[in-house]
Amino acid sequence: MLIGAHVSQSGGLEKAAQRGSELGCDAIQIFNQSPRMWRPTAYGEDDFAAFREAVEGGPIKAVLIHAVYLLNCASEDRGIREKSLASLIQSLRVGDGIGAAGVVLHPGSAKQGNVAAAIKRAGKVFERALSESDHCPLHLEDTAGAGGTLGRSFEELSALLEAAGGDGRLGLCLDSCHLYASGYDVSTPDGLAETLDECDRVVGLDRLRSLHVNDSLAALGSNRDRHALLGEGELGEPGIANFLSEPRFADLPCVLETGRDGGAPAAEDVAKAKRLCSRGRSARSRRSRARAKR
Repeated sequence: MLIGAHVSQSGGLEKAAQRGSELGCDAIQIFNQSPRMWRPTAYGEDDFAAFREAVEGGPIKAVLIHAVYLLNCASEDRGIREKSLASLIQSLRVGDGIGAAGVVLHPGSAKQGNVAAAIKRAGKVFERALSESDHCPLHLEDTAGAGGTLGRSFEELSALLEAAGGDGRLGLCLDSCHLYASGYDVSTPDGLAETLDECDRVVGLDRLRSLHVNDSLAALGSNRDRHALLGEGELGEPGIANFLSEPRFADLPCVLETGRDGGAPAAEDVAKAKRLCSRGRSARSRRSRARAKR
């Protein structure tokens, strides 16, 4: 597993690579523009080349871009959908330029409207954005299920992929906090195994491309998206260790989004994630040996 963190791109894309290295990251996630503004940052080939040079030969093996939170590709408002489309195309094109493993996107919200219709609207936006970019994948992130947010279940994620035409560039980003809040108990070995079996049955694990690791302040099935520091929420250290050590997650980029640096991940948080991953692997090995002796 490639464990890392969301880092700031302030000062230039290459600065994000430097910050990730300083935090001890194997993978990083960035915004390609200010998360609070529609206006895109005007990156050029020189920026992309500087970023690729900063990453080359270093510890960072995968880069994710998180689309800004303003996007709602499922909105009933055509103007919002058009803005969302333009921003998503820009994110994918930046991903093309820097060789990103994918653009992570919250699928959108139906608000109080018809969910099936919202899924169709979102799918059309995804399909159009992919057609106007080259090769960067698009990872739909599961949601905690508050309000009308789309992607709260594997059935909804599957419907979104189908509505977008099933392009091979489409994948999933699973978030430990969101899964737990939406009712999937990923804190235990059996619960996580059942969750991934369901994901495989409904969507296909070949679509699983990236991960977010966050603890949850809110209870199982609460539908509340409230991140906690690793090991200090409802999943706890055993639950996070279980998530990080899942064999079917091997080689995937796994990004920590919450931490001790004013809410952002610090080196201490990345190091703790790696320790918990090792602890989880040891626990799995002990359980395997115990079963073999029965």
